[in-house]
Amino acid sequence: MSNKIKVAIVGYGNLGRGVEISLSKNPDMELFGVFTRREPNSFKTVFETTKAYKIDDILNYKNDIDVLILCGGSKDDLPVQTPEFVQYFNTVDSYDNHNLIPQYFASVNSVAKNSKKVAMISIGWDPGMFSLNRLFGEVLLPDGDTYTFWGKGLSQGHSDAVRRVEGVKAGVQYTIPSEKAIELVRSGARPELGTKDKHLRECFVVLQDGADAKKIENEIKTMPNYFEPYETIVNFISQEEFDKNHQAMPHGGFVIRSGSSSSNTNQVIEYSLKLQSNPEFTASVLVAYTRATYRLAQKGDFGAKTCLDVAPALLSIKSNEELRKEIL
Repeated sequence: MSNKIKVAIVGYGNLGRGVEISLSKNPDMELFGVFTRREPNSFKTVFETTKAYKIDDILNYKNDIDVLILCGGSKDDLPVQTPEFVQYFNTVDSYDNHNLIPQYFASVNSVAKNSKKVAMISIGWDPGMFSLNRLFGEVLLPDGDTYTFWGKGLSQGHSDAVRRVEGVKAGVQYTIPSEKAIELVRSGARPELGTKDKHLRECFVVLQDGADAKKIENEIKTMPNYFEPYETIVNFISQEEFDKNHQAMPHGGFVIRSGSSSSNTNQVIEYSLKLQSNPEFTASVLVAYTRATYRLAQKGDFGAKTCLDVAPALLSIKSNEELRKEIL
């Protein structure tokens, strides 16, 4: 169908594969292809029909693609790629460094407005679905406190940051929430919890030959915006143990708002996710917001956007009439 939204994937790791799968479940979209820094014939895609292209050739297809889904890492890839590609394409990304989102938004927004494109940034489940639920909690219970817990699960962004450390051959990071803290929040007690009270970060790292373990451990633990504020454990293991025990990608977490609606009435709102595949769920969110990105571009509503800026109906393949009848 010629009227389908034509989507391309930039970067083909776990997230890129997840996007490829998710697009196959959305009949109003079609995958143009995958753009990669690797040789296009050096890897297999999920579906044999998926075409692969060199990323250096992407501008040759700028008139054939409606939206690019950028699947690179937040530490080094997206801060460079998104401002570059939004000069020519509408984009969706999963930038997840919370502390730097305002600066990232500003850098992308100026380019997107100038090029008359839409850049949907920081889309996923956190930032993303959890962000929406933090917002709902605040506006529905203004006299209250919001608590976000992640895990237990593998963090893609933090794992990518670990793998970027010089001397690391392979690595993953698990975020582990405090059960004691969660139960305290659920009770409505509204405790004051510091960063270290809520989570532990645990890394499993395979070293390259000759790498300095102490140097790498220190670099991970002191990494700004990723590990420095947390209690972090770094375990060095063999490639065999890594391959055996650390290939699955579960994750999830909770957003809890505890607040008073009157002097003696406490209300608790909780949203939770239990994910067998972090990248596949993140990909599903990216694809839903790809639809919104395309629709905003068609309206001429250009610039950088986040999930907080998008009306929920823009995410659905259904018409507004169907949504009112079936969901409202």
